[in-house]
Amino acid sequence: MTRKPLDIFILAGEESGDQLGAHLMDALPAMHPAGVSFRGVGGPRMEQRGLSSRFPMSDIALFGITSIIAHIPKILRHVRETVQALVDNPPDVLVLIDCPGFNRRVGRQIRKLRPDIPIVFYVSPTVWAWRPNRAAEMRPYVDHLLALLPFEPEVHRRLDGPPTTYVGHPISERLADIRPSAADQARRDGTPPRVLVLPGSRRLEIERLSPLFADVLAKVEAQRGPIEWVLPAVPHHRALIERLVSRWPVKPVILDGEAAKFEAFRTSRAALSCSGTVTLEVAVAGVPQVVAYRTGWLEAQIARRLITAESAVLANLVIGEKVIPEFLQEYGTVEAVAGALSEVIGDTPARARQVEAIGTLDALMDFSGEDPSIKAARVVLDTWRIRFDARKRSA
Repeated sequence: MTRKPLDIFILAGEESGDQLGAHLMDALPAMHPAGVSFRGVGGPRMEQRGLSSRFPMSDIALFGITSIIAHIPKILRHVRETVQALVDNPPDVLVLIDCPGFNRRVGRQIRKLRPDIPIVFYVSPTVWAWRPNRAAEMRPYVDHLLALLPFEPEVHRRLDGPPTTYVGHPISERLADIRPSAADQARRDGTPPRVLVLPGSRRLEIERLSPLFADVLAKVEAQRGPIEWVLPAVPHHRALIERLVSRWPVKPVILDGEAAKFEAFRTSRAALSCSGTVTLEVAVAGVPQVVAYRTGWLEAQIARRLITAESAVLANLVIGEKVIPEFLQEYGTVEAVAGALSEVIGDTPARARQVEAIGTLDALMDFSGEDPSIKAARVVLDTWRIRFDARKRSA
């Protein structure tokens, strides 16, 4: 076995991908005593760990068909540049984190041009929700897929996808940060009730949901009386959120930084959430919530024809039941969303049912084992060793 430092090329294109990449960068060096070097594309967390991103991660962290179409020339240029960098200086392992639109293009081309580079894909595309054919399409260029949700390995086995390992969701590494102490629980149960406002992490999501969230907050407060609304801001969208919230009739307190966000998770009684990864984080924190989501007209028409999942809420999919109310597109009226949110704020049967259901997530997601980043790092190294040993045998 080689004793030289391991050269790992990581491509992350989303806020969540940057977090996964950073944790992976923390875990890998301890498992490879000869050392590990990193290059590729990432965000601020990965850059804090020494990665010099080849281009801003925001260039490929795009959302919505119209936004993607407008940036196609830039995306394709970055694909070409990235592929050329990999061909000119092949790494020991290529790790593609989420961002399937961009990473799929890179992975396919690299498999053709440099089939000797092992490729690990971190975060399964939502083949269980739409376009299930993507699972089989990944198999030729992905050596191993790392899944965040417990049902995904079986989905990929059934759909003839690549070998898949459930490593666990990174939220399991933050349980102490988001779950209440006795003092936190007292605040969670106190008055006025504190309620999380989570309008998304992407610009378009925030802009599209802002009018609905503004009216929902006003209506719920008119019905229930004073509420302490708190909105943890995504750092790079702080100015946008501040500008939008300034026009809301009821203004939440905007929180900055992870420490303030986690404190809000520990002490909030309920949440109004944008559909996405954060809904699982809220559920694991033990906070009842209501989920709303809106896309553009074109995206909505495509989604109606392609999406097969029974729920857009990850916690509902893991639990196997629609316990968290979700209001998508035109079903997300102010009256419907406000009514459901008011219910989970109060001491109601709806709140009790949701609290009981989300309490099963620990067992369903197996939070008792190793940290996901350690499991992921082990699979990355095993995938490299298999390729390395195969090259030695053929030499």
